[in-house]
Amino acid sequence: MNIKQDGIAPNASRLLWAGFMAILAAGVGFGIRGGILANWGAEFGFNASQLGAINGAGFTGFCFGIIIGGVIVDKIGYGKLVGAAFLFHVLSAFVTFAASDAETAYNWLYWGTFIFAIANGTLEAVANPLVATLFPKNRTHYLNILHASWPAGLVIGGLIGWTMGGSFGWKTQLGLFLIPTLVYGFMFLGQKMPKSEASEKGLSFGEMYKDVGILGSIVVCFVLYLFFSGGLGLNTTVSAGIAVVLLVVASGMTKFSVGAWLIFVLFLTHALVGAVELGTDGWIQNITGNILTPDQGKILFVFTSFVMFSLRFCADFIEKKLKLSPIGILLVCSILGVIGLNMVSGISTFTGAIIALTVYALGKTFFWPTMLAVIGDRFPRTGAVAMSIMGGIGMMSAGLIGSPGLGYAKDRFAGEALQSANEAAYAEYKSESSSKFLFFGEVNGLDGGKLGAIQGKLGDARAELAKDGNADPQAALEKLTDTERQVHKASIDGDRKTLLADAAIPATMAVIYLLLLLYFKAIGGYKPVQISSES
Repeated sequence: MNIKQDGIAPNASRLLWAGFMAILAAGVGFGIRGGILANWGAEFGFNASQLGAINGAGFTGFCFGIIIGGVIVDKIGYGKLVGAAFLFHVLSAFVTFAASDAETAYNWLYWGTFIFAIANGTLEAVANPLVATLFPKNRTHYLNILHASWPAGLVIGGLIGWTMGGSFGWKTQLGLFLIPTLVYGFMFLGQKMPKSEASEKGLSFGEMYKDVGILGSIVVCFVLYLFFSGGLGLNTTVSAGIAVVLLVVASGMTKFSVGAWLIFVLFLTHALVGAVELGTDGWIQNITGNILTPDQGKILFVFTSFVMFSLRFCADFIEKKLKLSPIGILLVCSILGVIGLNMVSGISTFTGAIIALTVYALGKTFFWPTMLAVIGDRFPRTGAVAMSIMGGIGMMSAGLIGSPGLGYAKDRFAGEALQSANEAAYAEYKSESSSKFLFFGEVNGLDGGKLGAIQGKLGDARAELAKDGNADPQAALEKLTDTERQVHKASIDGDRKTLLADAAIPATMAVIYLLLLLYFKAIGGYKPVQISSES
């Protein structure tokens, strides 16, 4: 791999690694947050749905950053957006650190996470089109290298939680993401940025947006409707009205162009990608740590992220040596995703979890960057616009569907399991706050504070037995009361059923990718196009 020869600019290598470091900072922050969810639940008494909503803010804010950034990046330049993202990252730390009491903690944590996500989205609005522009002949390979930084950040974030979780508070852990933030700020400082192919051709925003058109705008406005009604809590009629107005405005900018049907399909599919990849990432450490032990959950999270990091350097080999097109790669990944999530739902040992999560990691590794590469390959006329919008849709879906959806599922399945086993225990341990998600009915999950107390007691029992050389998990469970064991088991049953439900998403994606593979085969195969050759 010779980056200097492959890139179209003399500073292509530095810009690639600056983008790498920027997304790594986002991954570090995300990885640390995944490890301290349980701390927030125990300290402030949040249920799983509340934790899911806070975690979800890390995706919805990203959507605004990447979509707004993608719309204006060709006009104001990459450098100014990097500066804005840097300031948002620093501000997010101070807002999050203000959480100190149960009454106000939810709002501080929610908006601190939201601002953090705006910074992440703004950076990706820069990095994705920048790398796609720098390496037009090998976008899949270099976008996968760029996004190898995300799992690398998760590894670092996971290691921070693993090594510091028992000795340092969550604020100290979270503050460490500011270190890579300072590094990327320095690496971008003073660098000359290239223009996208669309900008070089002098295309207006309306011309760039034409392929998105009405069809693509429908997907965007739908996820915005979900944000207005769910994230901001606006009246559904008001939310729908705002979404319709935005749809008309967006459509008018292209003189009511219908848009490309393929972009519409890719946008919908990327919403599923965001839900299953990032939504699951936000919960997987919590879930595996609950099924096994919290320390093992942290180790497994680091392991899975390292597998992803390593594999994303192999996209060029897979595409060229194994003769798989980007669509073929996505189809194989979807199938592996279904198998992996089903395997993880049944884990009972650490070794079994390693095997199951390896399959899961193989499945999710190439989704996000390869989808971006497909947009860049097939629709270069859209410049940074379609690529940024698709990333925003994925993140918004992760925040509004994936993360809170999994939180709702955990509440629902765990609550049902305990209610079925012991009505009196359910009445004692259920959360006072009900959980809602989309059109599904209200449920009451388990109280985060009470569940955290049981898990803390179990952890103390494991530590005490370990001093005597006894690592038998059953022996630790014997230290709990019968009711506490039932609550703990119900929580685990909820986690297993949540992963099984989650597997339906990559199954749907596999069907879509298969149909796209057949489509491209019918028109002569998958090929990147140039602006001059577009119809």
